[in-house]
Amino acid sequence: MNVQTKPSKLIKGATGDWEVVIGMEVHAQVTSNSKLFSGASTEFGGAPNSHVSLVDAAMPGMLPVINEECVRQAIRTGLGLQAKINLRSVFDRKNYFYPDLPQGYQISQYKSPVVGEGEVVVDLPDGDTVTVGIERLHLEQDAGKSVHDKHPQYSYVDLNRSGVALMEIVSKPDIRSSEQAMAFLTKLRAILRYLGTCDGDMEKGSLRADVNVSVRKPGDPLGTRCEIKNMNSISFIGDAIEYEARRQIEIIEEGGKIDQETRLFDPGKGETRSMRSKEEAHDYRYFPDPDLFPLEVTQSYVDELKTHLPELPDGKKARFISELGLSAYDAGQLVAEREIADYFEAVAKGRDAKLAANWVMNELFGRLNKEGHSIAKSPIAAEQIGAIVDLITDKTISGKIAKDLFEIVWTEGGDPRDIVKARGMVQVTDMGVIEKAVDDVIAKNPDKVADAKTNPKAIGWFVGQVMKASGGKASPQAVNDVLKAKLGL
Repeated sequence: MNVQTKPSKLIKGATGDWEVVIGMEVHAQVTSNSKLFSGASTEFGGAPNSHVSLVDAAMPGMLPVINEECVRQAIRTGLGLQAKINLRSVFDRKNYFYPDLPQGYQISQYKSPVVGEGEVVVDLPDGDTVTVGIERLHLEQDAGKSVHDKHPQYSYVDLNRSGVALMEIVSKPDIRSSEQAMAFLTKLRAILRYLGTCDGDMEKGSLRADVNVSVRKPGDPLGTRCEIKNMNSISFIGDAIEYEARRQIEIIEEGGKIDQETRLFDPGKGETRSMRSKEEAHDYRYFPDPDLFPLEVTQSYVDELKTHLPELPDGKKARFISELGLSAYDAGQLVAEREIADYFEAVAKGRDAKLAANWVMNELFGRLNKEGHSIAKSPIAAEQIGAIVDLITDKTISGKIAKDLFEIVWTEGGDPRDIVKARGMVQVTDMGVIEKAVDDVIAKNPDKVADAKTNPKAIGWFVGQVMKASGGKASPQAVNDVLKAKLGL
């Protein structure tokens, strides 16, 4: 199913409305201890050229040997994308020269990839959902890295990344706005992380995207596209698409034509600039790699991998809605990252799921964002949040006391139950004590009593005063009940 473009997604130009058409090529580094065709380490951050085998350095006579783990991870990713798994695929040589490509070619897949067509269902910020088609997923080697700032006259080459396995995931041109593009990559990244097939670390280059952008009048044929290379930030992708679409619209409206080319995005200036022309397509002279047999897997192998897939974001979201009673929005927020979903499930286990979700999303997320922490670095464990939820549920503490308790646990740690006992934070439910506090407030404020009888909402003021007098320990529900009885509401 293709994305259904809405009028609100159109870009207004001098000659009317324009539609942006976007396709993405995402390069995801396969989670594997060793490279695609050698046993060299894939660990990030080693000294230059310290993770290089003779195969990676393209020494004469060295032959590639396929890493089964990389194939397994590619197939698992294809299954997670609801895609067709090709039981027979072929590795090809893609021939081109570059200093950090020691072989003089890249081993990739061309006409026969390991994974065929699939799809990703994308949730948008406005609550809509679009489906983005996946054209293919193929395995290929990464190149090395050229370093240009170490010497005034020479460029250095680091081959640590040379031969690292990449999955190139190619979308169909189904994306119709920068928001959809960012949401698509966010969702794809989440799927890869749930599966454990790519860590999705864009800062380290584990996930990069080339973004193809073109514009057209609604209903017209596809326009000439420009490719924005090597994007490693989801927000920058949004900025680059916005700039590039408007650049193309201005050129066409002024009577010019779009040159098919590769462009780079300058985040400092917020603009794309030309890198090289693609008027004449590169002739990579693909041919099947003579050192590698066609890759063949059995259906039973694929079926076995499928049975062991983890629960993915869409399935988890549906379960949170149907079994836990969460709203679609809350469920979507809680499944966005596997670590968040796991944390929430640990909090919610055997408890009121809606109350657990409220505490995780509002109190915990709010504090994590304020402090700049990820869920993995939360100073409060799921068990501690769960204990706070239990104390609220059994009416040991009020909501206000719970927030004070959260602050103590965040800064000092400890078991919430022990803290409540040690610091006398237990909620006051003794009706005699509460009635006395209510009587005192009523006696001191006869004018407010008259106001409350004509304006029942004014009872909130009385509740606040009683809670204040009790140091926040009185049961708010009990205070409400007593006040209504005393004021005849």
